[in-house]
Amino acid sequence: MVKVKFSDKTTIIVVITTVVISLLIATFLSPFASTFPDGLEKVAERFGFAEKAIVTINSKFFIIKDYSISFINNPFWKGALAGLFGVLIVIAIFGIIFLVYKISQIRGSRIRDSR
Repeated sequence: MVKVKFSDKTTIIVVITTVVISLLIATFLSPFASTFPDGLEKVAERFGFAEKAIVTINSKFFIIKDYSISFINNPFWKGALAGLFGVLIVIAIFGIIFLVYKISQIRGSRIRDSR
Protein backbone atom coordinates (compact mmCIF):
# COMPACT_ATOMS: atom_id res chain seq x y z
CA MET A 1 0.00 0.00 0.00
CA VAL A 2 1.29 3.45 -0.90
CA LYS A 3 0.80 6.15 1.68
CA VAL A 4 0.54 9.69 0.41
CA LYS A 5 0.98 12.54 2.85
CA PHE A 6 -0.42 15.87 1.77
CA SER A 7 0.89 19.07 3.19
CA ASP A 8 -1.56 21.14 5.18
CA LYS A 9 -1.54 23.82 2.49
CA THR A 10 -2.42 21.32 -0.25
CA THR A 11 -5.21 19.81 1.84
CA ILE A 12 -6.71 23.20 2.59
CA ILE A 13 -6.61 24.19 -1.10
CA VAL A 14 -8.30 20.91 -2.12
CA VAL A 15 -11.01 21.29 0.54
CA ILE A 16 -11.73 24.94 -0.32
CA THR A 17 -11.82 24.18 -4.06
CA THR A 18 -14.18 21.25 -3.49
CA VAL A 19 -16.50 23.34 -1.32
CA VAL A 20 -16.60 26.21 -3.83
CA ILE A 21 -17.31 23.85 -6.75
CA SER A 22 -20.04 22.11 -4.72
CA LEU A 23 -21.66 25.44 -3.86
CA LEU A 24 -21.57 26.59 -7.49
CA ILE A 25 -23.04 23.34 -8.79
CA ALA A 26 -25.75 23.27 -6.11
CA THR A 27 -26.67 26.90 -6.63
CA PHE A 28 -26.72 27.09 -10.40
CA LEU A 29 -27.63 23.55 -11.51
CA SER A 30 -30.22 22.56 -8.91
CA PRO A 31 -32.95 24.78 -10.42
CA PHE A 32 -32.71 22.63 -13.56
CA ALA A 33 -33.25 19.34 -11.72
CA SER A 34 -35.98 17.06 -12.96
CA THR A 35 -39.46 17.61 -11.57
CA PHE A 36 -40.34 13.94 -12.06
CA PRO A 37 -40.46 11.81 -8.88
CA ASP A 38 -37.37 9.82 -7.96
CA GLY A 39 -37.43 6.03 -7.55
CA LEU A 40 -38.51 5.96 -3.90
CA GLU A 41 -41.24 8.53 -4.47
CA LYS A 42 -42.49 6.62 -7.53
CA VAL A 43 -42.70 3.34 -5.56
CA ALA A 44 -44.47 5.14 -2.70
CA GLU A 45 -47.04 6.50 -5.15
CA ARG A 46 -47.48 3.12 -6.85
CA PHE A 47 -48.10 1.25 -3.59
CA GLY A 48 -50.19 4.05 -2.07
CA PHE A 49 -48.19 4.97 1.00
CA ALA A 50 -46.89 8.35 -0.18
CA GLU A 51 -49.91 10.19 1.24
CA LYS A 52 -49.55 8.33 4.52
CA ALA A 53 -45.97 9.55 4.92
CA ILE A 54 -47.00 13.14 4.24
CA VAL A 55 -49.73 12.95 6.89
CA THR A 56 -47.54 11.14 9.42
CA ILE A 57 -44.65 13.60 9.36
CA ASN A 58 -45.45 17.20 10.14
CA SER A 59 -44.38 19.53 7.32
CA LYS A 60 -42.66 21.81 9.86
CA PHE A 61 -40.12 19.00 10.39
CA PHE A 62 -38.54 19.56 6.97
CA ILE A 63 -35.95 22.29 6.58
CA ILE A 64 -36.12 22.42 2.76
CA LYS A 65 -39.46 20.96 1.72
CA ASP A 66 -39.68 19.72 -1.88
CA TYR A 67 -36.22 21.13 -2.63
CA SER A 68 -37.41 24.72 -2.57
CA ILE A 69 -37.40 27.67 -0.20
CA SER A 70 -41.01 28.63 0.49
CA PHE A 71 -40.52 32.33 1.28
CA ILE A 72 -38.95 33.11 -2.14
CA ASN A 73 -41.32 33.89 -5.03
CA ASN A 74 -38.95 33.41 -7.98
CA PRO A 75 -38.95 29.71 -9.05
CA PHE A 76 -35.28 29.82 -10.16
CA TRP A 77 -34.06 31.18 -6.84
CA LYS A 78 -36.30 28.80 -4.86
CA GLY A 79 -34.31 25.86 -6.21
CA ALA A 80 -30.97 27.68 -6.24
CA LEU A 81 -31.18 28.68 -2.59
CA ALA A 82 -32.41 25.22 -1.61
CA GLY A 83 -29.33 23.71 -3.27
CA LEU A 84 -27.07 26.27 -1.63
CA PHE A 85 -28.55 25.72 1.84
CA GLY A 86 -28.46 21.95 1.36
CA VAL A 87 -24.72 22.02 0.65
CA LEU A 88 -24.11 24.38 3.57
CA ILE A 89 -26.02 22.05 5.91
CA VAL A 90 -23.97 19.04 4.77
CA ILE A 91 -20.72 21.01 5.15
CA ALA A 92 -21.75 22.07 8.67
CA ILE A 93 -22.55 18.48 9.67
CA PHE A 94 -19.25 17.16 8.36
CA GLY A 95 -17.41 20.10 9.90
CA ILE A 96 -18.83 19.28 13.32
CA ILE A 97 -17.92 15.61 12.89
CA PHE A 98 -14.38 16.60 11.84
CA LEU A 99 -13.98 18.93 14.84
CA VAL A 100 -15.16 16.23 17.25
CA TYR A 101 -12.68 13.81 15.64
CA LYS A 102 -9.79 16.29 15.91
CA ILE A 103 -10.63 17.14 19.52
CA SER A 104 -10.68 13.44 20.41
CA GLN A 105 -7.29 13.00 18.70
CA ILE A 106 -5.80 15.92 20.66
CA ARG A 107 -7.20 14.63 23.96
CA GLY A 108 -5.98 11.12 23.17
CA SER A 109 -2.46 12.35 22.46
CA ARG A 110 -2.45 14.41 25.68
CA ILE A 111 -3.47 11.35 27.69
CA ARG A 112 -0.70 9.25 26.07
CA ASP A 113 1.88 12.01 26.63
CA SER A 114 1.00 12.37 30.32
CA ARG A 115 1.77 8.70 31.01
